[in-house]
Parts: sequence; structure tokens; C-alpha cells
Amino acid sequence: MKLLMISGDRSLLQGKKSTFWYTLEELSRHWERVDIICPRIAKGELRRANETRNSQLAIRNFPENVFFHPSPWPLLLQSRWIAKKGKELIAAHHHDVMTAHEYPPFYNGRGAERLARATGVPYALEIHHVVGYPVASSLAERIGRWMSFRYLARDARDARAVRIVNREVRDVLMRMGVPEEKIAIVPSFYLDVKLLAAESPRERRYDVVTCARLVENKGLCELLTAIASISEVSLLIIGDGPLRPTLEGRAKALGIATRVTFAGWLPSREDVVSALRSARVFVMNSKSEGGPRSALEAMACGLPVIATRVGVMPEVLVDGVNGIFTDGSPDDLRTKIVHLLEHETVRHQLGTEAKKILDRFERQRLIRDYADFLKNLSGRGWNARSHL
Repeated sequence: MKLLMISGDRSLLQGKKSTFWYTLEELSRHWERVDIICPRIAKGELRRANETRNSQLAIRNFPENVFFHPSPWPLLLQSRWIAKKGKELIAAHHHDVMTAHEYPPFYNGRGAERLARATGVPYALEIHHVVGYPVASSLAERIGRWMSFRYLARDARDARAVRIVNREVRDVLMRMGVPEEKIAIVPSFYLDVKLLAAESPRERRYDVVTCARLVENKGLCELLTAIASISEVSLLIIGDGPLRPTLEGRAKALGIATRVTFAGWLPSREDVVSALRSARVFVMNSKSEGGPRSALEAMACGLPVIATRVGVMPEVLVDGVNGIFTDGSPDDLRTKIVHLLEHETVRHQLGTEAKKILDRFERQRLIRDYADFLKNLSGRGWNARSHL
């Protein structure tokens, strides 16, 4: 069978061995061919992956049955590009099913809808989280949340199914008017057991670590404020993004620049795991999330996790058993970070229980389930209840 993916993820074509790379590495084994339509790549970033078999991406062993098709047009015309390029691809390769990762301004869903009507190929709409829910951290997120509540039910109308990754999103979509029978929870938190379960010597160079894209909704300003109120505590921040200059300036203004390390984007999952293991405590202070995968990976590494009640965390974290919840405020973060740093036995107990997350989100099994979910959409008798 052949799969057509409609995605906003351009990380591979920008030379990054991202989470999407690891997903495609395994997912490609379940399909004869995978084509990915994505937005335009900025000049200087584009690597002609299809022509060079990704050799210019500095990523080895990338699946040869995966092909990228970035748009030559501006993002405003992306839905038109999806329909145009999709028709060409389906005519040439006869795809069995499509999937579209959807978020504001909904150009992927609009493109998938136009393409499905023109070709008859069924598609799934994938909504990993609702932008700005439960808490919007910027004007853009408030607008995105407003658009989502007014558009997603209509957006899902022509999709054969709506894939979500946690119960929080299911409940929100049902309140929006998306029919329950269209919604399927198919987790995307793929944990590599071989990598994460391996025992390795750990040099604890940092007290606290966090891993996230550096944007407003990750609650990093509050985390820096909390760190500033704890003497001699060090923080490692893994990830990059538009907020980095602001965060670096805030660390300087708080007088903790020498105690905060900005690691930036790390080139591989192995590097990320190694960095996670260099700290005593992991903090995830997001205001909205689909996962986050980074918190689950930290748990799988045996780190005690302090997390907000967003995304999948209320489903996997039992307060005081395999992690600790926070309300996200600097004072609450400070109290809980200090508690864990001062009590090694508690850290060990929480970390030991946290490692059991690997049994729930084993990578190969979950990606096989995802592939089966998509393949089943090509049959007319599919529904969410029968799939689950």
C-alpha cells in the first residue's frame, strides 16, 4: 500500500535529524511508498532529497521509499499546491490513503479536502493538540484557539477519521461538534526502548534540565525566574527557537547567565538522551501541549519529572508516584525543584517508577498501530470504535 502525507514539517529538508525522521524511519517499513507534501523551504535550506537520496542531509540510511515534495509557492497558496501536486502523485502512484497534520491556518486540511474530492482517496485529519488550549500564551495563540473552536468541526466533516494523541484533545473536539465516531486516539509518543532503557554512566553536571522548542507557550520565563530564586542551582535548556535571545537576555537580567546553559538544537536523539541524563531533575512547564514527548523520554531515562497538567501528562503521570505536577508558577516550581534536589531517595523512587512508561509507548508497536490505523481507512467499514 502507498501513503500520501500532508505535513508542515520541513525539518528533514533543512538538514535536521528530527523526531519526524525517526517516525519515518520506522513508518516507511509498513508502506511500499510514502510521499510527503510540505511547504516551501527557504533559499539556502533546500536539499534536493529525492535526487540525492538525502545524502546532502548528513543523515545516513534514510528510507529510499520516502519522497518529499516541498511547495515552490508561498504558504498562502499551500492548499492549492497540495491539491495540484497531490493529483499528480496519485495519478502516477495510486495512493491508497492520505493523512494531513492540521493546525491553524488549516491549509493542510483544506488541501486534503480538495484532493479527496478530486481523487476519491480517503484521508485522516491529524490534530495533535489544539493551539492555545488550555492556556494561550500569546496573541497568536489566542487567535489560533479562536479559529480552532470555530473551524475544526467543519474541517473534520469530509475526513474519514480524525486522529488525536490524547484524551484531552478528544474531549475538546467533541465540545466543538466533531462526531465521536470519527475520533480515534492513536498515540504518537514513540519511545525507543533500546536507546532509552540502556544503562550508561551518568555524570550529573546539571541540577535541572528542560527540552523544548524555545517559544512562549513552554513556560520557560517562569522556569528561569524559579531557578534565579534557588542559589547555586544550574539549568540546561535543550532546544532552539525564536524566543532564545529573549531567554538569554532574561537569564542575564536575573543574574544567572553563568548557571544556565543553552545547548541549542542537538543533532540526534542519542545526543538528546545523553544531555537529559546529565541532569538530576527534568521540568516541563508548558501551557499547552500534545505530548510532550520530551517529558516522556525523560521519564523513560529514569529522571524525576515536574510537569504541568497539559497534553498526555494527566494520563501518564501519577502525582507523587512517578512524577510531580506543578501549577507552572515560579513559586511552585521553586518549591518542587528544591524538594527533589534535597531528597535523593525521592528522586530515585520517582525515577524508578517513571521508567515504566517505556512499556506503554514502545516505538515499533505504536508506529505499527499508526500504520494499521491509516491502512484501515481505505476500507468503507472503518470507524473509531472498531479500530480501538
